[in-house]
Amino acid sequence: MNSLVCVDANVILRSLVPAPFSEAAEALLTRWQQEGTTLIAPSLLAFEVISSLRRLVYLDEITREEGEEAFEKFLKLNIRLSQRRAIFPLAWRLAKEFNQPRAYDAAYLALAYLSGCQLWTADERLYNRVKDRLEWVKWLGSISAA
Repeated sequence: MNSLVCVDANVILRSLVPAPFSEAAEALLTRWQQEGTTLIAPSLLAFEVISSLRRLVYLDEITREEGEEAFEKFLKLNIRLSQRRAIFPLAWRLAKEFNQPRAYDAAYLALAYLSGCQLWTADERLYNRVKDRLEWVKWLGSISAA
């Protein structure tokens, strides 16, 4: 069965570098790969991940070699990046609805909504902000605790 799951940059980053819930992120990505699940994300995911990796190297939170290894691993991930124009107005509306100062997170919410699939995030604040109204948003920390 080939299903669809939207992932945010936080989940992908956790699978690439050591951080809270890294093991859960790696396990989830492995499971999705084994099940033939198609991963989707707004195009901005690529720049968020690359920027974050670069910042971690710059701040000496990971070594240059670890950064290169994580970057190469990221390039091998099979994530369908979307530039659907319908994301923009919906992200704008969702950012306003959930009182977010930026629309980055709302872009992931919008794509998952438009695609009729779950959004997985490692951003606990985002999850807590939307969980009561958007039951299809899942938090990576919930599977670690389970």
